[in-house]
Amino acid sequence: MTTADDRVLFEVDRDKRIATITLNNPAQRNSYDATMRDALARRLDVVAEDDDLTVVLLRGAEGVFSTGADMNNAYGWYGDKSKQDGPPAKSRPSQRRRLTVDRKSFGFYHNLMGFPKVTVGEISGFALGGGFEMALMMDISVIGRDTRIGMPATRFLGPALGSLHMFFHRLGPVLARRLLLTGDIIEAGEIEHLGVFTETCAPGRVAARADYWAQKTAKMPADGVVIAKEAFRLVEQSQAYQGEEVASYLFHAYGTNLQFAPGEFNFVKTRAQHGTKEAFRLRDEHFHVPEPE
Repeated sequence: MTTADDRVLFEVDRDKRIATITLNNPAQRNSYDATMRDALARRLDVVAEDDDLTVVLLRGAEGVFSTGADMNNAYGWYGDKSKQDGPPAKSRPSQRRRLTVDRKSFGFYHNLMGFPKVTVGEISGFALGGGFEMALMMDISVIGRDTRIGMPATRFLGPALGSLHMFFHRLGPVLARRLLLTGDIIEAGEIEHLGVFTETCAPGRVAARADYWAQKTAKMPADGVVIAKEAFRLVEQSQAYQGEEVASYLFHAYGTNLQFAPGEFNFVKTRAQHGTKEAFRLRDEHFHVPEPE
């Protein structure tokens, strides 16, 4: 079994002033659990605190950026439900537990969005869920035209996820509503004209172009970069993200306690009955609506 360190690779090129972080969980398309995300956060802290580094390049192993949070154990994000002493825990985590854990989770995303060094994303294959959020948070993002992007977790939890402010600001209200209200997964090439990402290119060019942008931004004065990043953050906080820090984890914590009506698809229950692979197949079958001819 791979360890957290194995799943988050870290390289530094001090001559170029660039650190590279690679999500290395290809068997699960570089999805991540809480332990892996915490390892990523520690690596980012190392870069933030190193005066000799100006840029962090975030990528995924084997041609896939990330499919987001590992849904094999949805409630596992909220810790071990069993207790050493006392009565058994309920099957669902309490709302207070959800709020505590989600505050920490969205603290990670807020820190990434306001990271003091330049962030460059090398985005290939899939960028779904939390992987899509990270891709949108990059200062410079290079994505392949065939990269599949979206928020399919809205089909599990509904569209009241966290980071709503960011989705509307980065994507625009029309596209944000479309992706959040349908759970659609689309190819990045379909929205190239919107300029959501810095550069949309042929799949085979993503790595080279991301490296180009990393080297280009690394030549900027390091102090100038961090001052600019704080200025950018101030503008976004004042114009687009007012209330985001609290609203994001509140919406997510409440949204993960949905009650499902008869005929609505409950992923957690379906997975418990049929297993993860079959649950994903049944999810896609449930949400499929054929296009009119």
